[in-house]
Amino acid sequence: MTSLSKLWKKATIISGFLIAGIAPIQQQIFAQSTGINQIDPKQKLTPAGTSKNWGNVDGVSMIGLVQGPSATVTDLQVVCAFEYTEGDIFNAPPALPAEFNGLVHLDKAMNGKFTELRKSGRFVGRRYETILIDAPKGSSLKAKKYLIIGLGDRNQFNAGIMTDIGEVAAREAVKLGVTNFAFGSDLKDAGIDSPTAEVAGNIVKGIVKGYRTEEYLKDNNLAKLKPLKTVYLLAGPAFFTVAGNGIQSAIASINN
Repeated sequence: MTSLSKLWKKATIISGFLIAGIAPIQQQIFAQSTGINQIDPKQKLTPAGTSKNWGNVDGVSMIGLVQGPSATVTDLQVVCAFEYTEGDIFNAPPALPAEFNGLVHLDKAMNGKFTELRKSGRFVGRRYETILIDAPKGSSLKAKKYLIIGLGDRNQFNAGIMTDIGEVAAREAVKLGVTNFAFGSDLKDAGIDSPTAEVAGNIVKGIVKGYRTEEYLKDNNLAKLKPLKTVYLLAGPAFFTVAGNGIQSAIASINN
């Protein structure tokens, strides 16, 4: 039996035991097996639902959470998406197969509306473009609202972009008056082999920069501010620890 056949046999066995609620675990197991986001296959996976406070900045708790964007309970879920190309999240490779793909699960929970928005051009996915949607009634989505932020051309992606994306997320969250929001970069779901720690750290730096701008406006009577209390930084089971390292480093550099 070829290694590829063994992989799919293993994936089939795995999918038979795992339920949709822990799809991120399936996704990261597949990533380990294929080398899409190369990690040590002997690495212990962090269980879905695990959370940890990696630190606090300006009274905001930065909570690491092993969860997918369709299953996170929060006032606002931030989702990131590249510019649309035909069937992009469904084509494997570079995207993960449907049974392992968190964006595909999100699209399914939205009854195909995620793809429809992108394919129709109503949301192009240009870098920093945003669109806000409510969770459809009767869907399995757990967040109250979903903010989709464009990442632009996937071929032009670099980790530095995520600082600006984090800033956009924080400022939009403040405008909405939420006290907590969850952030999923969705890079690995989209098949991008990104530097996990650097990306996670940049997201935190951007979030803090955006929030501090809103605090400045409030202090100068230029805007109202409902303080943020919690930011949930989503990570897959295989990347929780390394993402946490990046988050902690960013917090340390901000607080020093």
